[in-house]
Amino acid sequence: MSDKPSCSLKRTNSENPDFIKLVAELDAELAIIDGDEHAFYSQYNKIDKIKEAIVVYKNDIAIACGAIKPYSSEAMEVKRMYVNPEVRNMGTATFMLKGLEKWATELGYKKCILETGKRQEDALALYAKNRYKLIPNYGQYVGIENSVCYKKDLD
Repeated sequence: MSDKPSCSLKRTNSENPDFIKLVAELDAELAIIDGDEHAFYSQYNKIDKIKEAIVVYKNDIAIACGAIKPYSSEAMEVKRMYVNPEVRNMGTATFMLKGLEKWATELGYKKCILETGKRQEDALALYAKNRYKLIPNYGQYVGIENSVCYKKDLD
């Protein structure tokens, strides 16, 4: 995807209107996938304090978003990953994830961690493909059966 001139990655923050719109689409999709558990997860997915967000554009249309936020002195947490369903399975998520990892490295972080849901098969495949390793659930996800947590050491 990175070699396609019609696709670009924009570094921004959580105040970007395109990021806000894409996160709303993500939340609507997750409400269906997570069902009754959605309220639990949504309390940890507020975007008002995110300083490092990415929006991917194809032909000047916002098609995907993702973000990182500090978790510890060494780790950034990957948050709010979303690709519009019409453009999935075209490498967009990997393109964006690599952009987030690069940004985390530039900021001096040594690893990325994240949580996703067991029912989000596309996400599970994405993180496995990009060399994320399963780790025990961390923080607020300890003991949450639907949560799956991953870590990747950054080069």
